[in-house]
Amino acid sequence: MSAAPEETLLEVPVLPIRNAVLFPHLFRPFSAGRPQSTAAVEAAMAGPEKALVVLTQKDATKEVPGPDDFYSIGTRAVIKKMARNDGLMEFLVQGIERVAIVKFEQTEPFFRARVRPLPVPDDGGTEMEATHRSVIELAGKVLELAQPEVPVTIAQLTAQAAEPLQLVYLLGSILSLDVSREQALLEAPSRIEALRLMHGYLTHEIQVLHLRQRISSQVQTEMSKEQREYMLRQQLRAIQEELGEKSAEKAEVELLRQRLQKAELPDAVRREAERELGRLERLPPIAPDYQLARTYIELILELPWQKSTPEVIDLPRARQVLDEDHYGLKEVKERILEQLAVLKLNPRANAPILCFVGPPGVGKTSLGQSIARALGRVFERLSLGGMHDEAELRGHRRTYIGAMPGRIIQAIRRAGVNNPMIMLDEVDKLGQDFRGDPASALLEILDSAQNNTFRDNYLDLPFDLSKIFFITTANSLEPVPRPLLDRMEVLALTGYSEEEKLVIAERYLIPRQLTQAGLTPEQLRIPTDSLRRIIGRYTREAGVRQLERALGRVARKIALRFAEGKTDPVTVQAQELADLLGPERVRLEQLRKEMPAGVATGLAWTEAGGEVLYIEASLLPDGRGLTLTGHLGEVMRESAQAALSYVWAHADILGLNPARFRKSGIHIHVPAGAVPKDGPSAGVAMVAAIASLYTDRRTRSDTAMTGEITLGGLVLPIGGVREKVLAARRAGIHRLILPRDNEQDLRELPAEVKQEMQFVFCERIEEVLRAAIPDLAIRLAAPTMAASGSG
Repeated sequence: MSAAPEETLLEVPVLPIRNAVLFPHLFRPFSAGRPQSTAAVEAAMAGPEKALVVLTQKDATKEVPGPDDFYSIGTRAVIKKMARNDGLMEFLVQGIERVAIVKFEQTEPFFRARVRPLPVPDDGGTEMEATHRSVIELAGKVLELAQPEVPVTIAQLTAQAAEPLQLVYLLGSILSLDVSREQALLEAPSRIEALRLMHGYLTHEIQVLHLRQRISSQVQTEMSKEQREYMLRQQLRAIQEELGEKSAEKAEVELLRQRLQKAELPDAVRREAERELGRLERLPPIAPDYQLARTYIELILELPWQKSTPEVIDLPRARQVLDEDHYGLKEVKERILEQLAVLKLNPRANAPILCFVGPPGVGKTSLGQSIARALGRVFERLSLGGMHDEAELRGHRRTYIGAMPGRIIQAIRRAGVNNPMIMLDEVDKLGQDFRGDPASALLEILDSAQNNTFRDNYLDLPFDLSKIFFITTANSLEPVPRPLLDRMEVLALTGYSEEEKLVIAERYLIPRQLTQAGLTPEQLRIPTDSLRRIIGRYTREAGVRQLERALGRVARKIALRFAEGKTDPVTVQAQELADLLGPERVRLEQLRKEMPAGVATGLAWTEAGGEVLYIEASLLPDGRGLTLTGHLGEVMRESAQAALSYVWAHADILGLNPARFRKSGIHIHVPAGAVPKDGPSAGVAMVAAIASLYTDRRTRSDTAMTGEITLGGLVLPIGGVREKVLAARRAGIHRLILPRDNEQDLRELPAEVKQEMQFVFCERIEEVLRAAIPDLAIRLAAPTMAASGSG
């Protein structure tokens, strides 16, 4: 701050204010509650002129400001009136002139400062006059748009403030400006600068007021439109009543009543529908429950309460349909035909809940469609994979927004009959979370003793599901809850042999892919050798889905040639498959010609079919314990531990040196370490690998084995025999060691497979070791080993 002559300086109390600016020549009421403010007002009232300086705080949130918390320019004012009210001091001040702070003389108990006046230069000229007139014009527009919030006209303002700077200060106090803008007006060094600032503020205010007016007009227009439509509807209803006509809503209700009278409904359902229809008549069409009630009545009328598909069971035709659509699956087809025979002799018998279990691509879903076609029933399929919400099956209660019936009731409505065939696909993929357990909801749906009065949460009326033929599918039974599995009859669909895949490809897959590619059998021919190579080297699966996909790629490649103008028929040779399908994608575990000591051939079951596993064991000199690698599951790890314990416990019988156990550890590895493996069926192969390692005698390279073991030396039965036998055959292994109790499972094998394979059935581990390691001398007399040349 610049120095000023001593005679021009004034020393006065300071009144700090927040969120406001006092302009010269204007009156403004204030109230003082802070101790500093109250003391400043009392000091001013004690003076002869009752004068003080009004300064605005930079930070309005500061309760006790300091000298640096004020703007440097304020307004000297005179207190005109003062009163006290409940400890609060209220007073009216009038601004006199602008002043600049020179120095704060004291801060307690109130601020006192030395100030000097800041007169505004009396500038003029054409520019100032033009700006003054423009400000008056803009102010008139603002006051007009702000009516009735600001009940002042521009004429009244100009009458009160003819001088330009007074007009600026008066407008600044009327407009809703923030503190920084009001302070900028107060600090303007000249009249022309103050007019320019006000011109910008007024322009912005006009834009804001125009936008607010447009929004208000839109809202008013929408309200007026709704009121107008309501009045027109009321008038239309009155006119229709005078003419004896029915409104659209009444006509709709009348149509629903006619449908209700014609519908064949159970008595309890009819009473509920009539009650809901009466409620619908009393509701206004704009009520939220109107559409909900109408949708509910329509659902009741659309459900087939009494409508069934007439069933004419023709067993020869049913057998023909099943044979046309599927090759093989003899036992599954026989079971289906048995049930059809029961339904033919006793139409009132409850249909069983069949569960088709098998690897992907073996025909579970298409088999359900074939059964529906053989029965003449409507087929509906529901995918349960990934379903977490119980309401998906049972429906939502009508109290919720967006409520809808469950998928079972929706499927029945789509079918149009109360005895369709409903396939519940992927029942093993059901989820469970905080929204409920869908598997538990299926317990009632699939139980013939309960589902004759099934209540959907949305429908809330008993519907008979006992006439429905339910079929479920799953890739594995492990995830299916036991109570749910108890309600179903499981039919296993095992994988196909290579010969079966050949027949399926020739009968079904190739004709279907030729049709989809727009080719004729004369244009594309795939010989048996090429088919065998596609099956063996480009697909690895129990089913035929990947095979069909590969055949589709071949057909599309050939279709491209014909589309480009070539006309010569194509016969796909085996050596051409690399150009059509790319490099071979399946590396078969071929028969190892040389089997080093410590390696045994095992067999495993997967959802994609059987696999050949080579179990490798290695001694770790100066090591300790058992190390297992190959992504093995807990059960398989326990089998390895049991195998090691058996060999160690029977070291004298097997002719082993116990010192080798004490001086070295053992590492067992099962290749394809990225693939998870589990199950007890590798136990005998692990025993053979460990015994081979410790005795330095090789296992037979042409022999694979499978079976669970016990510490007592027993060989227990396992599952997946068909898939394991087919896997060994694909790998070129024709001699298998199996548990004795699995001998009956060979009936599932095709005749040509049983003729090629040699099976050795064992009850004890000693028999396995005799068959797998010919050079191993076992001193313990074991039961006579049973062998079979053709199964």
